[in-house]
Amino acid sequence: MAEDIDLLGRVTRFAGEFGVTGGYRAPTQAQKAIIVDGVSALFDGNVDLARTRLAEVDYRLDTFTDTVGGRRFAEVSDAAGRSGSANRGWGRVYVDLDAPPRWSVQVPHPVADQGTERLGARVLRGAPGGVMVMAGAHRTAGSDTGPGAAGPGDEADGGGEGNPADMAHRTDSVFHAVIAELTRRGLPGVQLHGFADDSVPGADAVVSTGAGSRAVEDAGRLAEELAGQGVDVCRAWSATCKLSGRTNEQGRLAAEHGTRFLHVELSRTVRSGSHRLDETARAITSVTTRWSRGTP
Repeated sequence: MAEDIDLLGRVTRFAGEFGVTGGYRAPTQAQKAIIVDGVSALFDGNVDLARTRLAEVDYRLDTFTDTVGGRRFAEVSDAAGRSGSANRGWGRVYVDLDAPPRWSVQVPHPVADQGTERLGARVLRGAPGGVMVMAGAHRTAGSDTGPGAAGPGDEADGGGEGNPADMAHRTDSVFHAVIAELTRRGLPGVQLHGFADDSVPGADAVVSTGAGSRAVEDAGRLAEELAGQGVDVCRAWSATCKLSGRTNEQGRLAAEHGTRFLHVELSRTVRSGSHRLDETARAITSVTTRWSRGTP
């Protein structure tokens, strides 16, 4: 019987263990292939096969019932990152077991973009059929210098592309490999980011479709929901916006496959406190609920 666990608490504790530097090792092609095989079996509903395959690279698969909402989830995690082991920083995948996979929420910069990991968990709870792909290290974990000019918990403008642990700008990671499998299956995705309040003058959020245009209607719906909460939104598909995510690697892949993709940048204020995170999650859920139902 699955254990009862608070999904949000689980995710928050995991992210709370990240260091700013160190704690990331790039995977090999073989390791990525095995992990993709494992999560692919999980997406197909074969938990036992997934668990067996993932164990080959010291990953484990646990199942639990979320104490909020009562939905069952699978957690794919790096066993090598547990107490007493060297952390590889490859991240986690959470999968709703009560419905077939329909959509994903992606968290490439947990902790670095403060609160995005907690927002991701809230979004995952919002609609059936969700998959959350979460990076396993701070975005600067692969660098020797630590964060750049951005303040703690805020993404630097255009920075970090050279860091091995910057998942939004790498294609050689477990994070990207798992999202590539979801994209290949045609699942739409929303990727969460954060910025300092003064980084985008006149806006509290930037909503973009990344390198493609498949999700313009979804972007418009999300922008309207955020605006209804008093959030000033820069709509990157129809205006010039900073932090529009055009070079985001997962967005580029989605554009190549014609899959819907949303890149969402949120100010520190919008990510501050449980109430604001709950409001933002509800806005995003207005989109993921349609994805869950297969609504165009």
